[in-house]
Amino acid sequence: MNEDVELIIEETKDRMQKALEHLEHELARLRAGRATPVLLDGITVDYYGVNSPLSQVSNINTPDPKTILIQPWEKTMLGTIEKAIMAANIGLTPVNNGEVIRINIPPLTEERRHQLVKQVRNESETAKISVRNARKWANDELKQLLKDGLPEDIEIDATENIQEMTRDYNGKIDKVMALKEKDVMTV
Repeated sequence: MNEDVELIIEETKDRMQKALEHLEHELARLRAGRATPVLLDGITVDYYGVNSPLSQVSNINTPDPKTILIQPWEKTMLGTIEKAIMAANIGLTPVNNGEVIRINIPPLTEERRHQLVKQVRNESETAKISVRNARKWANDELKQLLKDGLPEDIEIDATENIQEMTRDYNGKIDKVMALKEKDVMTV
């Protein structure tokens, strides 16, 4: 197979893999009624003038499925962390007892579960669009190579290979979506 074709196939696979990884990351941040430190990803606190991720100034763990426990390295950070969580507007209320910050995860209502399923499906559709865009990019590149003298049979094989990859990644996206939907709907 032609070097350029191999590069196109590699790049396409890389783009499709990134779409899948992005979907998994976004779905991990969705609250499914279960405590997980990932819910606090993206929250930063002012630590001696430097915006630092919460995980770098404290220990975050989940002692049970409904509680997140945040233990800052320095007790003076308790108020700052509490304010940062409130400001993040993630729908969780921190409770500061002077030693640690405890966040209780409320159970999801049926209506909220259905909203989350819609969100899961939207995120999955966005990932599928990214996969299709990667396929389109690859097919356009292959057509350009065909114009530049690539043998037609190599172009056809590569196109079929990319279509198979597209089906494979769409299947993976569907599996990730189904797992997250099941997770969200489980009471």
